[in-house]
Amino acid sequence: MADLRDACFDEIYNLAKNDPDVIFLTADMGAFSLQRFKKDLPLQYLNVGISEQVMISVAAGLALEGKKVFVYSIAPFVTLRCYEQIKIDLCCMNLPVVIIGIGTGLMYGGDGPTHHSVHDIAVMRALPNLQVLGPCDTVSTQSAVRLAYSSKCPSYIRIERGELPDFYAPGETSTLAAMTELRTGRDVSIISTGVMTHCAMSAAKILSSASISVQVIDLLRIHPLDSAKLMTLVAGMPLLVTLEEHSCVGGLGGAVAELWADQKITIPLLRLALPHEFCFTVAGREDLLIHYGLDSHGVARSVQERLGST
Repeated sequence: MADLRDACFDEIYNLAKNDPDVIFLTADMGAFSLQRFKKDLPLQYLNVGISEQVMISVAAGLALEGKKVFVYSIAPFVTLRCYEQIKIDLCCMNLPVVIIGIGTGLMYGGDGPTHHSVHDIAVMRALPNLQVLGPCDTVSTQSAVRLAYSSKCPSYIRIERGELPDFYAPGETSTLAAMTELRTGRDVSIISTGVMTHCAMSAAKILSSASISVQVIDLLRIHPLDSAKLMTLVAGMPLLVTLEEHSCVGGLGGAVAELWADQKITIPLLRLALPHEFCFTVAGREDLLIHYGLDSHGVARSVQERLGST
């Protein structure tokens, strides 16, 4: 068990120690694991204050001068609040700035729609040149940082805050694929990303007790989707389920549905996601996921209902 945010910042610190062109910008957001960065590499760390839009434009200017810039804030603030700057300053110029958004989905459950990050995949994958990454554990988080660092295009990494068990071994950091089959199965395939991969694995165990064999695919790179690999992994599967803590509009399920339509794939598709509405319920994340049927038992129940109707 390790904190994914710490794993992210520690990996950036390791890169910055060996590369003076790595610059870290924050919009007045701190973290314990950033203290070492500020202390040891003060010339590579800049707090621009509560001004996320300015931060993106500053990052663009630094990138034009050859710097490899990482920017950090709460996910809805560093995406929706800065959308025009990301579109024009980064994507139009195809500058390799790495955007780190903390607090995916309903993590900030009690803070309401202003802090819920449930539309970011939809808006970010709509932008040309931008890749979207959603790691699920510390190893894939480090891999996402390395992948973004070496990319020649802008990147957005959706990072969880808190401790989660690792699915991957530490040695896989440099070789982790954009899409990985974590569990084999023959009756249904669940493709998920980020924290919901843990939900998918738990749901698979519940379904196995009902003699339902579940394949689980973890998606590190949400966009662009590795279409060829996905079609190969799920070939012949009776049902594909997309699972995400994101709006049902435009997210992972939408990306797969577009692929299904474009390639005329006939495998039945079940999209499990949040409804197309704002959540004003004041509750913790786990309670909200149960409410929306996106906990492991709710997911298992939805899969069983769908299999029973086919």
